[in-house]
Amino acid sequence: MNRKTLLLAILDGWGIGRPSPTNAITVARTPNMDRWMAECPWTTLTAHNGQVGLPEGQMGNSEVGHLNIGAGRIVYQDFTRINRAIESGEFFTNPALVAVMDQVKAAGGSLHLLGLLSDGGVHSHIAHLQALLEMAGKKGLERVFVHCFMDGRDTPPKSGAGYMAELVAAMQRIGCGRVATISGRFWAMDRDTRWDRVEKAWQAITSGRGMTADDPVQAVSAAYLRAETDEFITPTVLVDGGSPVGTIKDGDGVIFFNFRADRAREMCRAFTEEDFANFDVTNRPGHLQVMTLTEYESDFNLPVAFPPLSMSHILGEEISNHGRRQLRIAETEKYAHVTYFFNGGRETPFPGEDRILIESPREVATYDLKPEMSARTVTDRLLAALREKQAAGTPYDLVVLNFANGDMVGHTGILEAAVRACETVDECLGRITAFMREQNNTMLITADHGNAEIMADPETG
Repeated sequence: MNRKTLLLAILDGWGIGRPSPTNAITVARTPNMDRWMAECPWTTLTAHNGQVGLPEGQMGNSEVGHLNIGAGRIVYQDFTRINRAIESGEFFTNPALVAVMDQVKAAGGSLHLLGLLSDGGVHSHIAHLQALLEMAGKKGLERVFVHCFMDGRDTPPKSGAGYMAELVAAMQRIGCGRVATISGRFWAMDRDTRWDRVEKAWQAITSGRGMTADDPVQAVSAAYLRAETDEFITPTVLVDGGSPVGTIKDGDGVIFFNFRADRAREMCRAFTEEDFANFDVTNRPGHLQVMTLTEYESDFNLPVAFPPLSMSHILGEEISNHGRRQLRIAETEKYAHVTYFFNGGRETPFPGEDRILIESPREVATYDLKPEMSARTVTDRLLAALREKQAAGTPYDLVVLNFANGDMVGHTGILEAAVRACETVDECLGRITAFMREQNNTMLITADHGNAEIMADPETG
């Protein structure tokens, strides 16, 4: 029997929205998608709230979308699990959290909480940070420091001052904690091995190097005056009497409170990897008690408060169990999503699973400067791989493809760039579809969540 290929194309951040001057998808010239929407069967999917395992009122994101698509069923997210643990009180008796805090108290050290200060619910939530502060306060820890990574991507670009004021008020109410450093996520939460960015935030956290400020809320406001929105706030060290409030020192405890792994791994590696060589860590504090709220990577060998739930009978596993071949392909920004997340948090490929990683553009700081990203290279490599397998008589049974443009360029908030991003994706899909039809194969186009369809706040513009 002549085996055929099913290609699943996931358009990251390509949502269905009402046509408007700020809907990049409907503004863009997308003749291929327009034709398919008119000629082919289609429907809409809900990519937020409980339908994808999130709390009600919580927007979806790339990680959640790929987990649910790969599983073929609702996957209750770490966000939901942690929320439920806080509500039930189990959070405050979590063995991993208790162990680190008890060790810090016994040693007379300091506890440092590192993560994204946001209620976006994509990488973290401020309620989880407040719960950690409450737990530390009840345990009588006297030196607790928060190293705030500022959002501005999953939340409005200048909402950080409000979150900082909320955090300061919570610390005063609880009687525990001080803000030690502030860094935009551009620096502290890279995921594309741009180590120069991570180093700048790391040096602020460990050595007190960077801009200085006396008040955390004023520090954020001062960044706005420098035309730095939350995401891009230059690493800033809070000082008291000219000295850093709370750098990390030998023997201290460190809790990474982001529940999403991909943008927390690099900073975590800088603190924990024995042979770390991506920048100079000669003065790295020793004997740290480091833990993460969720598992960032299986070989980190760190205590984890909420280990991953075992997932079985997911798509990639079933394809492999039936002796079928599969391919995953994406550029760097979304490679983890079509591999790790699509496979339910599994790092290693299933038997018969090939992977192709295309590097995302590194010559630009933000993708509005190159909205096509690496989509055309992804397309070239995909078609070459399909032709090679076809010629060898061993075609893939399943291909999972991700185009990152709609989400990554959508996050910049630059409408013109997002329009170009959507047009690039449409062009690439046209090339792929032509080949799939030529081979009488099947192609399914979907999205993991929306983004580019709303490029401006509908109320404020």
